[in-house]
Order: sequence, then structure tokens, then C-alpha cells
Amino acid sequence: MYLRGLLAPGERKSIEPLAERVAPGQRQQLHHFVCKAEWETEQLEAVLWKKADQLVGGEHSVLIIDDTALPKKGEHSVGVARQYCGALGKKANCQSLVTVTLAKKDIPLPLVLRLYLPGDWASDSERREQAGVPDQVVFRPKWRIALEQVRRVMAAGVRFDTVLADAGYGVCAEFRKALTAVGLRWAVGILCDHRVFPADVTVRMPRPSRSGGAPRKHPVPNKAARSAADAIDELGPKAFQTISWRRGTKGALRGCFAARRVRLGDGGKASAGQVLPGHEAWLVCERRSNERKYYVTSHSASTPLTAIVRAIKARWSCEQAHQQLKEELGLDHFEGRSWRGLHQHALLTLIAFAFLQQERLRENKPQA
Repeated sequence: MYLRGLLAPGERKSIEPLAERVAPGQRQQLHHFVCKAEWETEQLEAVLWKKADQLVGGEHSVLIIDDTALPKKGEHSVGVARQYCGALGKKANCQSLVTVTLAKKDIPLPLVLRLYLPGDWASDSERREQAGVPDQVVFRPKWRIALEQVRRVMAAGVRFDTVLADAGYGVCAEFRKALTAVGLRWAVGILCDHRVFPADVTVRMPRPSRSGGAPRKHPVPNKAARSAADAIDELGPKAFQTISWRRGTKGALRGCFAARRVRLGDGGKASAGQVLPGHEAWLVCERRSNERKYYVTSHSASTPLTAIVRAIKARWSCEQAHQQLKEELGLDHFEGRSWRGLHQHALLTLIAFAFLQQERLRENKPQA
């Protein structure tokens, strides 16, 4: 009944109007089902992920890490805090959900929605108890929440090629290193001041001082780190080339891109807080009419720039999924305050979305 209510027409998909449309007189039962009843959510997720893998998993699929905000007027819903809200484009009272989306050929299928619990909430025992936050849930940055879910998805056998994320995750060296450590390829956003080295940089221990001072403890790179913006500027304006990454409703989507091999400044700290070179990667710059966007990817040195750009641009499909989850399925209409209720409502919206994607793909499947 709840899934039918989410899928059916109607502006509001909170429990009361949903019940009026699909189950008159059963509002209390639906409320208990979503907000109070304990489910085996892992079993439902396993079925959802298996179906998602069948629909859009495989060799050319991507796994997109992002987050989406649910604006809230009150202060008592679990995890609500004043934080950046993408839906409003500014800081506001909202809940922030870390999302993991499987996508292929710009067809997204979200797998996970997990609430980010701000530090003030995590340390407030009274509010935790009122909202039913499980004891094992502690404060963790979003990238750690995302990484845990990526590992769960991998363990479930979901197939994908590359992990994509925006700069909110990409600036974190620990996040990138953890993806590399489990054998995953990644393409993530960074900021213009991210520190990088030339790809041919080397590191050595400095020679002992002639004055006989204490031996040096830190290695020294033979070339200086510079910002991502400066590293791209060194290439000159002719380095930018127009690349088309897919066809949209109004024709081919194109942009201007430049790229070079670099070593990221994530190899640890030298003396005086200077960074050391770490892994080699592609540094990519997208030049837009009024700004530049920067990315780093772990694609091999022989990968064509067109293939890298297509991977980077595949991230847009998760934004489409977030919008549909809210506008079509009422993800942000939930009015309960509890941890359990929010996550069980969110899981049901994911199941409803997967059903819709299955039907869309079936309708668009070429006839034999």
C-alpha cells in the first residue's frame, strides 16, 4: 500500500494524504509500518541491489557518490542542522543524506540513502534517544559513510567500473586512497587550489649539513608543488580542446577540456608542513563561460581524454535521480522525526524508483 501511495499521483506523499488516496482509514497502520516496525532492511537492500545490477550494472557502469538535502522547518527531526542545502542553494535547516547511485548510459538507479548525523546530534544523548538513533551510530564525515556503503555494495556483487564524486568527497586524500586500496578506479572533483606536482617529480633525502647539524628527517621533492589552476595554466590556452561526451535532447553536449599527468600532493608531510608527491593521476580542467572546474582521475596514462571526460560527466545522472526521488516519489515529504522512520521511508522510495526504471527500460527496449 505504501509503495502504491508513493507511485500514485498526488502532490504530498507524507503518510496522511498518502493513506487517504490508497488506504482510507488505515493511516495509523501505515504510520506504524514505516516509523515503528522493525524490518530486515538488509534483506530488502540485497534484493534491490541485485535488481539494480541486472538493470544497469556491468562493465561500463559507474557508482556515483553524492549527497542530497531535505529542508526542514523544525529542529526535532533526526539529524536536522543548519548546513548547506543544495535544494535552496544556501545554508539552512535540513537533513543531509549520503547517496550511492549505480548508473549506465545516463540511466541512474540509486542504491543507498544514509543520513549524515552532525557532530552536535551525535553527542546529544537526549536527542538521540528521542529520535531512536542506534547506539552504534557515531559521528562520521560523509566520505566515511560513503566508503562503508561502497564496500557493502561491492560485497553484494554489484558490478561497476568507476567511482565518481564531486569535490566534497574528492578533496579528501583518505577517500581517494581507500578507493585505490580496494582496486577501484575513480574520477572526482577537486578545488582550484588543490596541490599537485609535475608527473616527473622525484623525492630524495637532503644531504647532511656541512655545519654538522642534526640529520634531516624529511625527504625533499626536486620540484615544487603548485595549485591545480597553476598546473593547467602552464599548459597554455591551446591545451584546451572541444570534446563531446554524449547526445542530449538538443544535440551533442560539448565542452572545453585540458588535461595533464600529475602527482597529487597526498604523499604525506615534509618539513614546515609542505606536502609530498603521492600517486600519479590525471588532472583535468573544464573551461566554462564563467568558471573553471577541476577534477582528478586514476585512469591509466594511456586513457584518451574523451573517455575520461565521459566518465567525469556521467556524474550528472545522480542529480536527475535525486530530483525524481523528491518530485515524483516524495523522498522529502516524510514528516516523521525518527531515525528508523526516515531510513525506512527512504528505502521504500528507492524500491519505487527501481520499479519505475525497470518499466522505463522495458518500454524503451528494442523489439526483436
